[in-house]
Amino acid sequence: MNTLHAARDKHIFLVVSFIFWFSHFIYIPILSPYIESMGGKYAFTGLVLSSYGFMQFLFRLPFGIFSDLIKLRRPFIIFGMLVSAFSCLAFALTDGLGWILLSRSLAGLAAATWVAFTVLYSSYFTDKEIHRAMGSISFVVVLAQLLGMSVSGYIVDEWGWHAPFWIGGMIGILGSVLSLFIFEPKEGIQREPVKLIDLTSVMRESLLLKTSLLSILAHSIIFTTMFGFIPAYALKIGLEAGDISLIVFSFMIPHAIATLFAGKVFVPMFGQWGSLKLAFLLTASFTLLTPFVHTKGLLCTIQGFNGFSLGLLFPLLLGMAIESIPRQKRATAMGAYQALYAIGMFAGPFLAGVLNSYMGIAAGFYFAGILGVVAASLTIVWNRNETGSR
Repeated sequence: MNTLHAARDKHIFLVVSFIFWFSHFIYIPILSPYIESMGGKYAFTGLVLSSYGFMQFLFRLPFGIFSDLIKLRRPFIIFGMLVSAFSCLAFALTDGLGWILLSRSLAGLAAATWVAFTVLYSSYFTDKEIHRAMGSISFVVVLAQLLGMSVSGYIVDEWGWHAPFWIGGMIGILGSVLSLFIFEPKEGIQREPVKLIDLTSVMRESLLLKTSLLSILAHSIIFTTMFGFIPAYALKIGLEAGDISLIVFSFMIPHAIATLFAGKVFVPMFGQWGSLKLAFLLTASFTLLTPFVHTKGLLCTIQGFNGFSLGLLFPLLLGMAIESIPRQKRATAMGAYQALYAIGMFAGPFLAGVLNSYMGIAAGFYFAGILGVVAASLTIVWNRNETGSR
């Protein structure tokens, strides 16, 4: 593959990756208010929000294993783009609550193909360039999430509830067409499939299990709050749909900035366990304060601090999950870690939805805040145990 073609292939891939996540996130901030406007109760909203994570929990590891076995990734990428586009169009073309659940479940199925994206894109680079490759694709994902979520409320204000779904669907179709031009070597990518014996051995690793549990709790918090019920709460206290964009900016920009500070500033100052404890205590505090906030300015401020706190957690947990795993088993460990934290993506919003139905929307935030306290307590205990065993 010559240099010109190599550059073109990388650019096409990044554009498809951007479209993939943009079509997923363009409607996230308005999803819970939309379900409420359709007559859905909080429990049903929690079910819809949780279906996205549940489908990833079921299919992420099987997709990874199957793509390793057949040594092809592009078919999974094309499938993911098509399902993503169909999910948005199903939202746009239907009005029933059952269709909303099906559409969101399909989005989760599409998201489970992301493992094929990362493996194929990394194959475009040498081993020395792999960190730069992952940095590029991570930036595209964050950019797509930020832009998609930021325009969501404005689009609803201008053109109505279904507009974000139509835009996501149309862009998704474009991404599906572009995905046909993604380059994959004819011989495929040689990568050792996950073996059951390797999966069993890495699942015995104490640090992987601890970080996976903490990641389940962290994902439960974020999918209950910003990716869950914060937009519905904002409308409940009197904000307009267009104000949701400001709240998203307030959360996502500090969230992205925090990823840069986690390893360079906080870990040298507080250590890994100390940084986790601080971040969980902060996110627990700001989440518990949310039900007491009734103005736009204060809600944006609280979400900014919460976004930063959660932004510290995810890169720290990701690094700690695989640091004790032998290099040849890290891909297996990463697959297990990603499948496990998906539990938080469906368990958190589902349980919060049930609690909200019985006790009001504040209950979900209290629940998420308590999860943060539990996570902080676990970091204290595990840090002491680790220090004592040295």
